[in-house]
Amino acid sequence: MFGFNFIKFQPGVYALVYQNGAVVREGTGFSMFYYMPITSLVAIPVSSIDAAFIFEDVTADYQTISIQGQITFRIRDAKKISGLLNYTLDSRTQKYISDDPQKLSQRVINAVQVQTKKEIAKLSLRNALKAAEPLAQSVGAAIREDEVVMSLGLEILGVSVLAIKPNKETGRALEAEAREQILRESDDAVYARRNAALEQERKIKENELNTEIAVEIKRRQIRETKMDAERAVLEKQQQLEQSGLEFEVVQEERRKKLVELTAANAKAEADAKAYAISASMRAVQESKPELVQAILASGMQPNQLIAQAFQNLALRADKIGELNIAPDLLRDLMKNEPRNDAR
Repeated sequence: MFGFNFIKFQPGVYALVYQNGAVVREGTGFSMFYYMPITSLVAIPVSSIDAAFIFEDVTADYQTISIQGQITFRIRDAKKISGLLNYTLDSRTQKYISDDPQKLSQRVINAVQVQTKKEIAKLSLRNALKAAEPLAQSVGAAIREDEVVMSLGLEILGVSVLAIKPNKETGRALEAEAREQILRESDDAVYARRNAALEQERKIKENELNTEIAVEIKRRQIRETKMDAERAVLEKQQQLEQSGLEFEVVQEERRKKLVELTAANAKAEADAKAYAISASMRAVQESKPELVQAILASGMQPNQLIAQAFQNLALRADKIGELNIAPDLLRDLMKNEPRNDAR
């Protein structure tokens, strides 16, 4: 109304207010009324700006890859960039009268693409596909020293490479190669697992054989111990038998000596008896028969004397004419004769 208008700037916008070609007010986060016919407003965003990029490059081995990423930057020197780019607002609509603010991100992306192309040209396809982090660091360091960026008064906050991809044909070839590699690794894993299983089975069989060998060794030791014990018992028996034979030999020798001694004693005793009998016979032979008979008759019983008398009568029967024996004598002899049932 009457050519006046109101505007409020955000804290992330650096504003320059020109009247009659001179800056009358500048700063961030202020508001004001202004007279449109003589006032020019310049609004420069000083907060961080994220610019996404995606472009294609060629590697050292002439393979096309696509690079996707993002760069974060901010306007550090607002007055400097206001002299290079048009950030003027329409006094009535308060919108930019130029498309220079939208071109700023593209200028930064172009600088990033130039630096990226230099780095990718040094790498082969396989190395480039794995160089996202190193590429971001090298491009970030290079873009901070870029003349365009420095002349615009920009501050690079960070560069990120989100993806590096080959074209479809190369990707399928790499996928096939990777698939074959994975299959080979899978086969190797299966082979290794089988080898491990065979190795474990071999170890198990080896342990079983070692166990059998150890058991057989123990059995052999037991058998040898038993044989040693039996041999010791047999030797002991043989020693005992030998001792028994020696004992029997000694006993036999002792018996022989005893028999010889007994025979010698018996012979000596017989010789003594024979000598005694011989001496007695010599004494009897030298004595008169009547004396011998008298000596013999001195110890006889009456019945024995009567029997001897009958014997003498029998010896001289040819000289006896008649012999009378009284019945009482026979009766007395019968009474004095010992009976068989009384014994």
